[in-house]
Amino acid sequence: MPSSYSSPFPRFPRFPRFPGSSGSGPRPASRLWRDGDFRRLWLGQTSSQLGEHTTLVILPLFAVLTLDADAGGLGVLRAVGQAPILLLSLFAGVCVDRWRTRTVMVLTDAGRALALGGAAVAALLGALGMPTLLVVAFAVGALSVFFDVAYQASLVRLVRRDQLVRGNSALEGSRSAAQIGGPALGGTLVTTLSAPIAVASGSVFFVLSFLSIRRIRRPESVPVRADGPPLVRRRVGEGVRFVAGDTSLRTVCLASAAFQFSLAAVMTVYLLHLPRELHLSGTAVGLALAATGPGALLGSLLAARLPGRFGHGVVLVCAATIGDGVFLLVPALHGGSAVTLPALVALNLIFGALTQLVNVTVMAVRQAVTPDGMQGRAAATITFVGMGLTPLGSLLGGLLAETWGTRTGLLAAAVGMLLSPALMALSPLARLGRTLPGPPKAPGGAGGRPGPGWPES
Repeated sequence: MPSSYSSPFPRFPRFPRFPGSSGSGPRPASRLWRDGDFRRLWLGQTSSQLGEHTTLVILPLFAVLTLDADAGGLGVLRAVGQAPILLLSLFAGVCVDRWRTRTVMVLTDAGRALALGGAAVAALLGALGMPTLLVVAFAVGALSVFFDVAYQASLVRLVRRDQLVRGNSALEGSRSAAQIGGPALGGTLVTTLSAPIAVASGSVFFVLSFLSIRRIRRPESVPVRADGPPLVRRRVGEGVRFVAGDTSLRTVCLASAAFQFSLAAVMTVYLLHLPRELHLSGTAVGLALAATGPGALLGSLLAARLPGRFGHGVVLVCAATIGDGVFLLVPALHGGSAVTLPALVALNLIFGALTQLVNVTVMAVRQAVTPDGMQGRAAATITFVGMGLTPLGSLLGGLLAETWGTRTGLLAAAVGMLLSPALMALSPLARLGRTLPGPPKAPGGAGGRPGPGWPES
């Protein structure tokens, strides 16, 4: 939940909104989808995201079902796979600004395909133990961090400014769909195929991404590499200070961190609770998780109407409270009951809808209060803080399940998720009306909005 305050799924878009071009001629969306290089980027990014989020479920299920990993081992595995977000995000941003994004994406696709392919061969030979699985999870996670930063930067270098919003919308829509459908697909593959083949199937998505992105032909201009480490550190610091100094963005950042931390704990216990306590098969687990897909679609439709009708603050607080609170009901379910799976499907549907509603609304708030010149760094800072705590949350989830059992551990982790809407309810975000505020008007400094005569970089 994905960037930013998000579901396990969607993240904040990395670019500000730009008005479409005026005058006659085809609309920017039409011209964008006629661009073969953009279609190749979109197809490659979609395949890569599917591979990434399918693997996030395949590897833990492989550990639980094949290696008989306990709660602590599963928590460590998930934490190791998520650790690169905290360790490498800011560094990846600096590197991508200095390299060709096409090169970064192709190399990371190849690396992830090789890592998963090697793991599948080791599994077929009976040589894939937990230590090797930890190495594979970290490698895939690290390369995914670089790919995710690179594809967002590539859009700026590939399309015109008046196409950025539509292009970014398409790419982030693919990410959201992958974050929603990937876990369900992963659970189905583990059930219908042998575990080693399921691991190998993840590499197929990265191969498809590799083949699509390497066909991008448009020359790419790389920023001049004149900025030394002091300037890089200064620019990162400007983004951090801007987010910390704005009450709304600071609250979004803290709420995102609370949500992602608690959600990581919930999902670690959840992946243990469903097959072991509720005795659900991998297919049933995948079906329950898949319900977030239509829920997210419903949430996107609601986000286009509800904030403008009831106010952004009311929608944020109410949707976050109800959406995060549904996990409190999961411990009340028991295995063998005819209502267990339908109830899980319904709860995940509600969770997906309301989490997507919160994510889209928060996204609009962040874009509205951030000056154009600070959009990227503000988004990166929120992502770094929000997603950076997920490894610790996964470790906590494993500890809770091991110490208290999956039922009590899931309840405790679910209670923690309510900290996020509580933070929003106690902040100025709760008082936002139907119209969003604008960014700071002072044009000076790194974060100022370009005024008349300012060149937009």
